[in-house]
Formats: sequence, C-alpha cells, structure tokens
Amino acid sequence: MATSAHPPFDANLVRKDFPILRELVNGRPLIWLDNAATTQKPQVVIDRLSYFYQHENSNIHRAAHELAARATDAYEGARETVRRFINAPSVNNIVFVRGTTEAINLVAKTWGRKHLGEGDEIIVTNLEHHANIVPWQQLCQETGAKLKVVPVDDSGQVLLDEYQKLLTSRTKLVSFTQVSNALGTVTPAREMIAMAHAAGAKVLLDGAQSVSHMRTDVQQLDCDFLVFSGHKIFGPTGIGALYGKPEVLDDMPAWQGGGNMIQDVTFEKTVYHGAPAKFEAGTGNIADAVGMGAALEYVERLGIENIARYEHELLEYATAALNKVPGIRLIGTAQNKASVLSFNLHGYKSEEVGAALNQEGIAVRSGHHCAQPILRRFGVETTVRPSLAFYNTYGEIDILQSALLRLASAKR
Repeated sequence: MATSAHPPFDANLVRKDFPILRELVNGRPLIWLDNAATTQKPQVVIDRLSYFYQHENSNIHRAAHELAARATDAYEGARETVRRFINAPSVNNIVFVRGTTEAINLVAKTWGRKHLGEGDEIIVTNLEHHANIVPWQQLCQETGAKLKVVPVDDSGQVLLDEYQKLLTSRTKLVSFTQVSNALGTVTPAREMIAMAHAAGAKVLLDGAQSVSHMRTDVQQLDCDFLVFSGHKIFGPTGIGALYGKPEVLDDMPAWQGGGNMIQDVTFEKTVYHGAPAKFEAGTGNIADAVGMGAALEYVERLGIENIARYEHELLEYATAALNKVPGIRLIGTAQNKASVLSFNLHGYKSEEVGAALNQEGIAVRSGHHCAQPILRRFGVETTVRPSLAFYNTYGEIDILQSALLRLASAKR
C-alpha cells in the first residue's frame, strides 16, 4: 500500500477552523448537511472581512489616499486569486458579480440580447437550477429564440446521444451545470463543451456546485463562460464571479451604467472601459470580494484534490448508510456524483423529515431546491437533501442514519 503520497485528510482538524460548528441546536452539536445551499465560513474569512473594515475600508480605484490604495490592492488581489483558482489567462477575464444568478442574467442580457434572434436555439439540461432556466426563458420570450432541453437517464446523468441530436446550426448557446444541486450528478462538462463548439455554439458552465468539490480549469474545459458564487465555497454571500473569454467579453455591451465603468462621459456620448470594469458599474461589494479571495486561498491551502478524495469517500459511505434505511428512495444515482444525497422516506413528507432531523441538530434542505424540472423527471415534487463538505465526518453520517432508522421504524 502506498504511504505518504497523499496525507490523510483530517476533517476533525479542519473543523476547528469553523467556529459555527461549535453551535448547539436543540441542545445537540450542529451537524451542517446543507452545504449545497450555503457553506460555513472559516475563521480566516471572518477575520479577513473584519480586517478590511478595520484597516482598509475605502472606495477603490479613484483616490490618491492610502486607504484607497489598500482597498484597491485588496480587491484586485482577490480578482487575481479567482483568476489563479480557475486558471483563467488574465485578471481581465474575471468580473465580480453578486453570485451565479446575477452572472447568468448578465450574460443573458448582454451577450444573449446581442446574438440571439427569432429561430435561434439555447440548450440547457434537465438538471438545471432555476437560475439557469428562467433567464434563458426570458431571453427567448424577448427574442423569439427557442429553449431546448437535454434529457437525463434514470440515474440522473445527461444522455449525450440525445444532446448530440439537439445540437444544430441554430444552436447559439449551451448553458449547463457541472454538478446538479438537486442530485449531485457530475456532468461530462469537457466533452459537452467540445460538442457544442463543434456545432458553433458558445457555452456557459454553471460552476456553483462544482468549484468547492473539484478542480476547475477554464482553459482545460474551454468554456466561454464560467459562473460561481462565493458563499458556496466558504466565502461570503452576495459575491461571485463571472469568467469570460476575452473576445467574448469584449464583444458584450455594457450591462448597467454608472461610475467605475467609464473612461469619459459627455451629455452626447459615453466611452466605456474594457472588461472587467465595463461590467462593474458603481461601488462593488469590495469587502466580500476580499472575503471570497480569502476563502479560495483557504481551499487552495487544503488542496482541492485532497478535498475531492475525502468527500468522495464520505459520499460513498453516506450512500451505503442511507441505503440501509427501510423505505428510503435515493433520487439521483449517477456513477459520477459530487456530495449530494437527495431522498424521500416512505410515509413522510420531506418537510417532516427535515423538521425531525432539525430536532437532532441536523441541518438538511427539504423542498424543491430551485430545481423543480429535474425532481419532476423522477416523479417527485420535493426531496430531503443532505449535502456534504470537507468538514463533515463519518460520525455525523452515523447520527443521520440513526435518526432516519428511528423515523422509518416509527412507520412500520
């Protein structure tokens, strides 16, 4: 057996970095299994936000004084961290936004409005979050374009042969998730992107659920856009990033108008900066961008491969543990999955299971997870969704299994 090639990942050690994991809920230690909705924040991120407001707080870019320089350096330093984390060629490829939802809307309302017309087609998959459906529906209503949907098989994996059939010369954009928030399915992103490009389409990849679980390299993936949110990767809420290839960003019109994104304004005309400033009108979410940078650096220190390996083993353990519960039905059983377990328990509504688990201090999501089409594909309206992160432990899975076994036996 090989030793020392990969030091074992010590979740118990890592947990000490997350103060909220010491909280008690209903007198029991918090078990946070709602990571697909939002992740908890390590002390270094909390400290970085506090440090910014204590020592660096200023508006950026436009002043000669010391604090403006500090704030600008911190903000642009965070942009460089994002660039490095996803291996973008340049910081000019990285636009700060409020999150994945705003990033998708930005692309729909700029690139989409410019390039889509009557009869053009946008392709999404059956796995998408509402944020990767609704903006494209709105764009289709506005332009006369059509939305096509790639079906999935009974395990929740994309049917590539059906996808190939949908790709035609009318396809202008393919927009899909790298990891399903409702099922945990990992899509064959690189292959799907190459297939779209072969048909002449641009590709937006939704990385909201993938960036915290696996290495994301935009140059290797070759996507035209990548979008993700800080709060899904141990950073603050209200901040995220849009990556775009330089020629695509240059071609996109400005989205909002205001300060920070202009070179020159007269009453007759306005000259805009290039990307990314062109898309960052007004005072940005400076502190939270800095906080997101600190979160990405924290993940880099742990090592995304170490995280992926540990989470994969934990997911396998959790899947086996849940399958031992009588009356449970796991929804989404794709061969390649990230840290999501969606299920229903016979005799219970999903919110009843969620409430019962909360009594034990276990936080899970119960509902439609803003992904109603994929749940309906499996004949359900809601599921219970535990979702894992690297600070979860085998012991927590055992407590979850015990609670579910008690619920199951009460219905016999």
